[in-house]
Amino acid sequence: MKNFKYIWCLIALFALGCEDDNNIDYVSSIVAPTNVSAAVSVTQDNTGIVTITPIGEGVVAYDINFGDGSPASEALKPGESINHTYAEGNYDATITAKGLNGLTTTVTQNIMVSFKSPENLVVTIENDAAVSKQVNITAAADYALSYEVYFGESDNDEPVSANNGESLSYTYQEAGTYTIRVVSMSAAIATLEYQEDFVVTAIVQPLTSAPAPPNRNTEDVISIYTAAYSDVEGTNYFPDWGQGGQGSSWTEFDLDGDRMLQYINLSYQGIALADGTSIDVSQMEYLHLDVWTSGDVSRLETSLINNSAGGATEAPVWSDLSAGEWTSIEIPISDYTDQGLTITEIFQLKFVGDPWAAGTVFIDNIYFYKSPGAIPTGLVGTWRLAPEAGALGVGPSLGDTSWFNCDADCVTLRACYYDDTYVFGADGSFMNNLGSESWIEGWQGGSDSCGTPVAPYDGSASATYSYNESAGTVTINGTGAYIGLPKANNEGELPNVAVPSSITYNITFVDSNTISVYVESGVGVFWQYKLVREETTVSPVVGTWKLASEAGALGVGPSLGDTSWFNCDADCVTLRACYYDDTYVFGADGSFMNILGSESWIESWQGGSDSCGTPVAPHDGSEAATYDYNSGAGTITVNGTGAFIGLAKANNQGELPNVAVPSSITYNITFVDNDTMSVYVESGAGVFWQYKLVRI
Repeated sequence: MKNFKYIWCLIALFALGCEDDNNIDYVSSIVAPTNVSAAVSVTQDNTGIVTITPIGEGVVAYDINFGDGSPASEALKPGESINHTYAEGNYDATITAKGLNGLTTTVTQNIMVSFKSPENLVVTIENDAAVSKQVNITAAADYALSYEVYFGESDNDEPVSANNGESLSYTYQEAGTYTIRVVSMSAAIATLEYQEDFVVTAIVQPLTSAPAPPNRNTEDVISIYTAAYSDVEGTNYFPDWGQGGQGSSWTEFDLDGDRMLQYINLSYQGIALADGTSIDVSQMEYLHLDVWTSGDVSRLETSLINNSAGGATEAPVWSDLSAGEWTSIEIPISDYTDQGLTITEIFQLKFVGDPWAAGTVFIDNIYFYKSPGAIPTGLVGTWRLAPEAGALGVGPSLGDTSWFNCDADCVTLRACYYDDTYVFGADGSFMNNLGSESWIEGWQGGSDSCGTPVAPYDGSASATYSYNESAGTVTINGTGAYIGLPKANNEGELPNVAVPSSITYNITFVDSNTISVYVESGVGVFWQYKLVREETTVSPVVGTWKLASEAGALGVGPSLGDTSWFNCDADCVTLRACYYDDTYVFGADGSFMNILGSESWIESWQGGSDSCGTPVAPHDGSEAATYDYNSGAGTITVNGTGAFIGLAKANNQGELPNVAVPSSITYNITFVDNDTMSVYVESGAGVFWQYKLVRI
């Protein structure tokens, strides 16, 4: 019954202006108040009058125990202050913040009341390392309770205050030299001051690299400028179309070895493919780019220019930029085709800055991409050494395994090794699956016999692969990841060389399910393997799915088929368009991906405002995940912290943030037809979140 009075308050609020998914379940999902503290100050007149202003998030009322034996305060509303007269001394006041559902958070605030004036004032003033034109100040003095800072801007003479010894920050409008004055205060009449002429600096270049692009199959990406993929050869990143005469210029900026495009005083800037070269992006779904600006460019226009029958046509798309951080831009290709642009012969891109020719942008990771296909191609799938004589060997040249060749008896002896698998994911992930035993050699601390896998060669590595079909090579990236034998790498054999972070193998397809693999481990040492692909039946869930863009595809209620608590209607679907374009990718290799793009629906428990916003980790698709489909039980289990179907908060234990973030979630599914499935999860007793998914 404790929440009952709050529920009635909520019902009244709902009646006044809330609809759709506002229901009383929200009460139980509210967390206790956070970031609770207090600002304290004292009058400089030897009276001991202290002003206490409690601060916090998610608070409806504060109670203050002054710590001096006097009665506690009446409840204070957020934003209110209270005055209290202290005798000279040192006190620990407690501030109790109460939330909407009655949960509380209590913190202690030290209050020193001294009728001595401050002494030994120490002030630290620093430019913030990450925020442009922001200054951070800390001031501490003996006998002081608080301090004020005057920042010296001509149009702002109002001081900013903080508790003694705590830090405060201030962001200037412009970089430059300013006179900063710090006034330290106790309960005495006299104060203590410090003054410094300080140079405020602007951060005009990124301090960190753009987010790394995910691993993708070669056929799923067309790269213009990235380090992760192979770029279209011969691309000109500064074809001067006259913008140079307007003061615009460009360079490649090097951030600790990470190179990116820098366009200076950006008016308009082109990227041109090599003469006679064009690309067909009609099978791609998105254009991606990462952009950083210090704040002098607020928007960026990205145009695609198509060359059809000798006539160039183009279409622009504008994107807002965030100052002082990387903005990851995902532009649906449909944003261009909906303007009537043909995209089968793209030969140029164009960027336009707003305001015109007034600021600098840094751009990285320019590429077109699509979701990975559901049908395995190339290396995608699960492979193992062929359990036959001659599938493993080493010799002085390719085709010669005279130094060692694992015969039939050897295959039987090493059965624990021949059942190891090498999993190439459709998303570019790679896994060594060794089970509980593999063949452990002497250099690993084993006895050249079956034994427990030894790190880092135990399958625990987070690894990826890059397959170059034309070169006939596959590179495995990740310390401890390998094909065949862990000791054999490009530098030599372990333990005689350092453990590598990547290994490149040469491969030849014998047929679609058989490959010959070799690695030259030092000059004239050829380790050679024959791998076969495991036969698998393609699961009916394999493919890319999304919530059906229709009323009723998302809802919750007390039983299956009942979504009376919340049912996303047509207006809701429109409002949450950034969520309804999220996709759930079930790979043929058992991999699972949440692809959210640059925006999804971010709820308040995630730090959002129940609106479209940047996805929040771990529910942002960044975590490696897998899935298990049990056709007999009618269930899908998604494995991986942050991986989910439907809503991130709904899991088998309850709803976030009231339960721990799970490492796996099991959903019940029913196929309506081959391309439609109903999914539900019971998030606590009698709470059924229900989704309708369609294959795209």
